[in-house]
Amino acid sequence: MSEALVEFLQHLVNGLSVGTIYALIALGYTMVYGVLKLINFAHGDVYMVGAYAGFYLADLLLPGGTVQGDGVAGAMVRALLVTMGAMVLCGLLGYLIERLAYRPLRSQARLTSLITAIGVSFLLEYGFQLQPWGFMPIEFPPGPTPRFFPELLPRVALPLGDVNVSNYDVIGLGVAVALMLGLQWIVYRTRFGTAMRAVSFDPQVAGLMGIPVNRIISWTFVLGSALAAAAAILNAVPRPQINPLFGLMPGLKAFVAAVLGGIGSVPGAMVGGLVLGLAEEFVAGYTASSFKDAIAFTILILVLLFKPEGLFGRVTVEKV
Repeated sequence: MSEALVEFLQHLVNGLSVGTIYALIALGYTMVYGVLKLINFAHGDVYMVGAYAGFYLADLLLPGGTVQGDGVAGAMVRALLVTMGAMVLCGLLGYLIERLAYRPLRSQARLTSLITAIGVSFLLEYGFQLQPWGFMPIEFPPGPTPRFFPELLPRVALPLGDVNVSNYDVIGLGVAVALMLGLQWIVYRTRFGTAMRAVSFDPQVAGLMGIPVNRIISWTFVLGSALAAAAAILNAVPRPQINPLFGLMPGLKAFVAAVLGGIGSVPGAMVGGLVLGLAEEFVAGYTASSFKDAIAFTILILVLLFKPEGLFGRVTVEKV
């Protein structure tokens, strides 16, 4: 295998690994926009909360902070419990955000909800930077000092010629694809998905047809927030440093991925995330790594200029 081919395949593996994270976060943006026409800028911070939820749960299940001596089965069970627990906690957080912050303003102008989303985002980011409260049984809030996410599974190198691939890459890609296919099945093959698409099309008519609109919207937030928590765990395990601004840049990039794929489109969010991850990796690998973060926003500008509906979006006409 030539050196150039090895380098290309290595960038491909790295790009897919990051792209699946963006895709999972982007699904939350696109689901909420699909049913409420709201850009939930707090979604990236829900992703951050997911990482901390996993951090605290792992601390409970792994007090020594090491996986040495654990069998593979035990480590897998622990990783599954941490991931599921973080998804449940973030799902509850998503429900509370929708119930307390967005639902009371649903009849107001969209700009009001957008400003509220930014406020919720700041509340989570800076609330998590407070010093720990003494009455809590755990060190919560975590404070501004970065924490290191524990190693849930031992890292194992998987030989693939000269390309460096680890079990983290394989597990992350497999879990992300399974979650995305599961969401696709829920949206297009279940009664809940049918109701969600009906609410997305016209919430008033859906309500007249007997669909519990508020409940559907709440569960949409729960589902999107749970996916963000799964993405946070998948990202925090191989890149272990987390802090209260952990979700800021991934959240913005996932929003770009949702716009690129066509915000409101579930397949579009998946494709947009993968395209963005690959674009970042190849730009950083073949040009300048300092341009890595700028490429997402370059793509955003180009999409808005030349194809604002995104790759899978539909052109809609606003009545005035």
